[in-house]
Amino acid sequence: MADRKSSSNYRKRPAAGHAKPAAKATPVRRSFRDALKALGPGLITGASDDDPSGIGTYSQAGAQLGYGIGWTMLLTFPLMAAIQEISARVGRVTGHGIAGNVCRHYPPWLLYVVVTLLFIANTINIAADLGAMADAAKLLIGGHSIVYVLLFGVTSVAAQIFLDYKRYVSVLKWLTLSLFAYVAALAFARVDWGDALAGILLPRPIWSFDYFTTIVAILGTTISPYLFFWQASQEAEDQRVDAAKRPLIEKHYGARREFSRIRADTIIGMAFSNLIALSIIVTAAATLHAAGKTDIRSSAEAAEALRPIAGAFAETIFALGIIGTGLLAIPVLAGAAAYAVGEGRRWPVGLARKPKEAAAFYAVLALSGGIGIALNFTPINPISALYWSAVINGVLAVPVMVLLMFVARRKDVMDTFVIKGPLYWLGWLSTLAMVLSVAAMGAGLFVGRS
Repeated sequence: MADRKSSSNYRKRPAAGHAKPAAKATPVRRSFRDALKALGPGLITGASDDDPSGIGTYSQAGAQLGYGIGWTMLLTFPLMAAIQEISARVGRVTGHGIAGNVCRHYPPWLLYVVVTLLFIANTINIAADLGAMADAAKLLIGGHSIVYVLLFGVTSVAAQIFLDYKRYVSVLKWLTLSLFAYVAALAFARVDWGDALAGILLPRPIWSFDYFTTIVAILGTTISPYLFFWQASQEAEDQRVDAAKRPLIEKHYGARREFSRIRADTIIGMAFSNLIALSIIVTAAATLHAAGKTDIRSSAEAAEALRPIAGAFAETIFALGIIGTGLLAIPVLAGAAAYAVGEGRRWPVGLARKPKEAAAFYAVLALSGGIGIALNFTPINPISALYWSAVINGVLAVPVMVLLMFVARRKDVMDTFVIKGPLYWLGWLSTLAMVLSVAAMGAGLFVGRS
């Protein structure tokens, strides 16, 4: 099998502790690599949450409402960390992703509805992200946007299909470093740190349609269904790659250590995600909002608007971050769709498998990416597409989170590892937050601006 072969080749590499003595600088580099290697699906999941679409949402929030919206990052952190940890535990305990568990324990029609909506939302999101990346590349070096759409789209899909799994995961981890571009951008913004901290620590709601619409957008962007599916499936995938690992329902030994690893990985990934999102909000608040530029509709537009306020270098950093995060997020979006469809159909799935061993799985992955590329050739407005993607994601998140909470509590699924205690209740609190978010979004659609 390809996954065993990949795992075997990976284990032949000499361990860090047995390497030859090297120059003084080498241990520093090696320790950083080891630290990055120790982090897994949680880091990639958290970083992919800050995709170009998310960057556009956070930029708009900061530009429109200033520092006062920063508190949402403190609110969403424990909620997203809890639901992602539960997703990861389900994958690690059962050896199946969310769709794999739903197809085994719930009616087929429910699975078809959830998976279909996920595929549609992810594909539209891919299209929007590719468009944003192309606009950022055009901003940096000129040329035609459609060429960049093809380049980024085909490269992302081909890398997932043809790269060795271990090497591919390593590439994704290194791509997470591109998000530090938004921390660097803060250096070019004249931040009023007193007001910024007040906005983060002291919520001061404004009773307006725009304010609550922005909160709904932030919640929908931060807590997204594709993240649940990806992290659960990646935990299951790691067991297929590592011959020493088995689902915890089959091999109970080491469960506490695995749960500690999952919690640390998830907390670090979600904290990283929220730190970057907060950096984007603060940067936009300190530059765009302060200059009266409150109508920013995309991440590329935010980058362009930074030039006259914070300088050309700040614009360049912001645009490079958009491209880097897109290269990270598109594989997660396409991969999550492929895992959901493949597990739901009980096909052989996994990025560690050779294409001929999981042809249907890779076909779904390529189809999602291909449609995402094709949508950029249509007259569909990318901002409208992104809006409806957010609507679908928000609506889909509710039943998926409810299903996930039920699965995590079922003894016939989780055996002795059912989710309980504070994590369980925090998961339901996260679900309730999404229910209220979708209800508010629905009310906004029907009531409209007053």
